[in-house]
Amino acid sequence: MLRSGLYIISTPIGNLQDISARALEILREASVVACEDTRVSKKLFSLLGISLQKKFITYQDHNEEDMAQKIADLAATEAVALVSDAGAPLISDPGYKLVRLCRRQNVYVTAIPGACAVIAALQLSGLPTNRFMFAGFIPNKDKARHDLFTELAPLDTTLIFYETAPRLLKTLEQAAPIFANREISVVREITKMYEETQTGSFAEVMAHFAQNEPKGEFVLVIAPPQNKPTELPDIRPLLAERLKQTSLKTAVKEICAQTGLNKNDVYALALEIKNEQLS
Repeated sequence: MLRSGLYIISTPIGNLQDISARALEILREASVVACEDTRVSKKLFSLLGISLQKKFITYQDHNEEDMAQKIADLAATEAVALVSDAGAPLISDPGYKLVRLCRRQNVYVTAIPGACAVIAALQLSGLPTNRFMFAGFIPNKDKARHDLFTELAPLDTTLIFYETAPRLLKTLEQAAPIFANREISVVREITKMYEETQTGSFAEVMAHFAQNEPKGEFVLVIAPPQNKPTELPDIRPLLAERLKQTSLKTAVKEICAQTGLNKNDVYALALEIKNEQLS
């Protein structure tokens, strides 16, 4: 008999055969299933030949605060399986607060590894894997997207993002000048019939998807800078003074013209100073 507790179970991201034998056993025996969408999970259970005679409850961003304690209470006396619609729970989905709550209340917690689009895309990309950062879903607003890319561009690591098909080309166009001269790999429909990996320069990948309409689920993997970021000379006082007198964009332009420094490096420092001035 399965012991009571919270079981974090990775489900297939496309190919049903990617479910592990251990995951199948626990899903069959669990009395409660906490899931992103009960309809999606019930369909998966049916395809896997697992009985639906168990309690399905919704656990997602909108009700995370309300449901966490209820699920922890259930896990104290029953076997509760936590699943996402596809892939590994807690990766761009809620769940860490639930895990922390269960641990504080001495509720047993374990993870059953399995499919994860982040890792699969990194493996398929052919880009450096020794150090990487998953940055989640890309914002849909232009400014938020630009700010995120500018913040992450100096990091000496491979970057991984999730993106939707309708926004792919716009995102690539905005990212290209910020991640100039870096390789990018765009991976879609992982483990599915039309799985595809396009790796190359931003121009090459953009040209491909301009000719081939983006469809499906996408993961973007961006290579680290070719050279480690160089330390900026001490322009902080000069930049801080200009930010008091003019806009961020103008200040960056003027400082770059004076010093010949990289625009992205100066912009990142300007954002840091601006935030300090506002706090």
